[in-house]
Amino acid sequence: MATGIVGEFLDLKAETDADVLAMQCGDFYEFFADDAELVADELDLSISQKSSHGSSYPMAGVPLSELTPYVNALVERGYRVAVADQYETDDGDHAREVVRVVTPGTVLETSDDDARYLAAVVREEGGDSDADGPYGLAFADVTTGRFLATAVDDGGDLRAELYRFDPAEVLPGPQVRNDDDLLGAVREDLSGRVTAFDAEAFATGRARHAVREQFGRETTDSVGLDSDLAVRAAGAVLSYVEETGAGVLASMTRLTAYGADDRVDVDATTQRNLEITETMRGDADGSLFDTVDHTVTAAGGRLLREWLTRPRRDRETLADRLDAVEALASAALARDRIREVLGDAYDLERLAARTTSGSAGARELLSVRDTLALLPDLADAIGGTALADSPAAAVLDRVDRERAADLREELAEALAEDPPKAKTGGGLLKEGYDEELDELIERHESVKSWLDGLAEHEKRKHGLSHVTVDRNKTDGYYIQVGKSVADQVPEGYREIKTLKNSKRFVTDELAEKEREVLRLEEARGDLEYELFEELRERVAERAELLQDAGRAVAELDALASLATHAARRDWTRPELTDERRLDVEAGRHPVVEGTTDFVPNDLRLDAERGFLIVTGPNMSGKSTYMRQAALIQLLAQAGSFVPARAAEVGLVDGIYTRVGALDELAQGRSTFMVEMQELSNILHSATEDSLVILDEVGRGTATYDGISIAWAATEYLHNEVRARTLFATHYHELTTLADHLPRVANVHVAVDERDGEVTFLRTVRDGPTNRSYGVHVADLAGVPDPVVSRADEVLDRLREEKAIEARGSRSGGDGAGEVPGGGAGDTRQVVFDLSSGSFAEGGDGDEGTAADAPDLGAGRNGAGAESKPAPSGETAGAAEADRLDPETRAVIEELSDVDVAETPPVELLSRVQEWQERLD
Repeated sequence: MATGIVGEFLDLKAETDADVLAMQCGDFYEFFADDAELVADELDLSISQKSSHGSSYPMAGVPLSELTPYVNALVERGYRVAVADQYETDDGDHAREVVRVVTPGTVLETSDDDARYLAAVVREEGGDSDADGPYGLAFADVTTGRFLATAVDDGGDLRAELYRFDPAEVLPGPQVRNDDDLLGAVREDLSGRVTAFDAEAFATGRARHAVREQFGRETTDSVGLDSDLAVRAAGAVLSYVEETGAGVLASMTRLTAYGADDRVDVDATTQRNLEITETMRGDADGSLFDTVDHTVTAAGGRLLREWLTRPRRDRETLADRLDAVEALASAALARDRIREVLGDAYDLERLAARTTSGSAGARELLSVRDTLALLPDLADAIGGTALADSPAAAVLDRVDRERAADLREELAEALAEDPPKAKTGGGLLKEGYDEELDELIERHESVKSWLDGLAEHEKRKHGLSHVTVDRNKTDGYYIQVGKSVADQVPEGYREIKTLKNSKRFVTDELAEKEREVLRLEEARGDLEYELFEELRERVAERAELLQDAGRAVAELDALASLATHAARRDWTRPELTDERRLDVEAGRHPVVEGTTDFVPNDLRLDAERGFLIVTGPNMSGKSTYMRQAALIQLLAQAGSFVPARAAEVGLVDGIYTRVGALDELAQGRSTFMVEMQELSNILHSATEDSLVILDEVGRGTATYDGISIAWAATEYLHNEVRARTLFATHYHELTTLADHLPRVANVHVAVDERDGEVTFLRTVRDGPTNRSYGVHVADLAGVPDPVVSRADEVLDRLREEKAIEARGSRSGGDGAGEVPGGGAGDTRQVVFDLSSGSFAEGGDGDEGTAADAPDLGAGRNGAGAESKPAPSGETAGAAEADRLDPETRAVIEELSDVDVAETPPVELLSRVQEWQERLD
């Protein structure tokens, strides 16, 4: 067993459940044993060896002043890091104790401007272990003091909230931590750490006590937090923050309760599909947030992201935002001045948390002073302009500017203009701030002045040359004389060191002055740090004021950002209505319009026309059209202008999308299973006040299964859910529903076809399309000409319900693609039977006509069709095909043999890619 300093390290490590321990040893923080190897690997530190009673242990260390970036780097990688500080015992020895555990959810000093939430999740105890909710949720951002709590009904809502906040750390309650399926889903959605915490912290009594102690006894009632589950989650978060020693509880001054009634439900799938904060590839560039973000402060960017990911249903709040955006968009000079002033603002919310935790230094307090000094400038930029009577002015009026001015003045009188980073070396405060400190500084400067003039004094008094006076940690203060005159020094000089070209001496007077200056430096440092701590505590007591000012700065920045984008892109103010409608004139996709010449389109959804079936070719713009509708709805309920000539927007309670299921085979779920799960969530969650976007349903399975599911889902959404819906499909059979269901209408993306050339017009028109142009898209994708040409031939004959020739291989014998019963190169007549999903052997007629075709649409062959022999022209076509090389013929034959009705689209795409590679 290790003893000594290594033993002390291992004992402290055993007392905490942290992954890594950093222990102070003098001027360094050291890591030993396994921890040393871990940090060396993660942070590229050098390893040495520490001997302890016959054993050797790996050791790595960082200077005292440089611990924070190393700890933050470890925490960013998901580790929990305990910090043990050194203190002096009564007998003059040194000991250490753990003073802080830094975790992903409680790290304070982060370079990331995004919100950094710690979350807790609770489910009812003693119920069905397989029950899906309800759940209590709490979110705290320790870097800003924000604290929110709510309750949700089921796992889908829970995942949506977690995805929306993207917490850095999640604390699952006792019932939740045993739910492997839920935790697996959470880990799948989030990049943060899941941490097991003391189950007692989630107990109702203890949690409610923690909430009352922190926010006041009546707070839960006054803010409308009536869910015990939410209170339990909030209490657990408070206990965790306290236990880790973050020291930021004082910055958590407000408990905010929120619920489904005031927010639009935008689940995790929809957030990904609409690319709100990141694209489908996981990049921030190209997202909606990236497009509209013109904020100039970190807090403004955080708030704008929140508005987009958590749209509102409160019409009054949205009207205020739109009024402010409209005023700012119209007052370009005032808006530019506001943004110019905001560009000098620091993050007051985070600075408030730093002051309450005791980690803020003099430079952070200077940042507080400088940002508070901007409030009068912002008021001047707003007053006397068209903004004076707008909600933009009201935002600033929420700050107690008189108290802010008093605090700014106090900081201005106290702090030195260029203070050092270190808090204990002096130089933090201005002269005149404290009389006792001024006296110490005067005496210290007097002794320093004597020391600074000592060299010249000794030269004159003793006639010496080459004399300097300096100081280092080893020798203290000394007089250094060149060797050439060293034998001329007076009798009172005592030699302390001989160097190559000089000697160092000390005198009794110099030693006394050194003792005096050290005493004064220590006294000055102690007094100045004591005064600085008192100043910081007074600032921390006004953390709520700083948070108010910080939120006002953030809100002005976010509003100015939306106004800037609206002015640059010619967006318009949406007209909010209580009617169930989304009426858009010349709408555009907010992201795509910035990267291409965009073709605007109209959209009308209302009580009479509430379900649009969107048809048209692949790559023609169906998905963009539907996504832009959802994004216009979302932007309007975020309080933003929208990309359109005009828009009337009825508020919705949720936006749900199913757009191209991601392949999750690695998680054991097929593409089709994901598609059906997403559809199931929509059918269960959407209401008549929701907006639903469906981009293909049923394409992941066989044709008849897919049509059946899409047909039934359309009827259910129309008849039962009654949500405003856009449904893009390639199943033209569904377009006939417009003739039978009153709220269903058809629209299509127009195509111009001339002389065999196809042009996608990107224009949406009423009515269904008459073709899919899939073969044209295959041509655009680079599928070889022989395959495209043959596909055109097959398609034409299918449309005309004629027999299709199945061309055999010329390889003979067991050649690939050879038609059973025929010799090499034989051409057999067959008819594709849609009802059975297979090719039937043909007869001797020229045209096989379908009998008893299923009543799902025109242009399909039915079961029992007859066929006739091919005319001589088709024989000539077969002869022409004989001139193709064997591999090309084999590909064409495989294409002819493919069972279209029973082959899922994903597999078809895979086979087309394989054919293309073989032909290349």
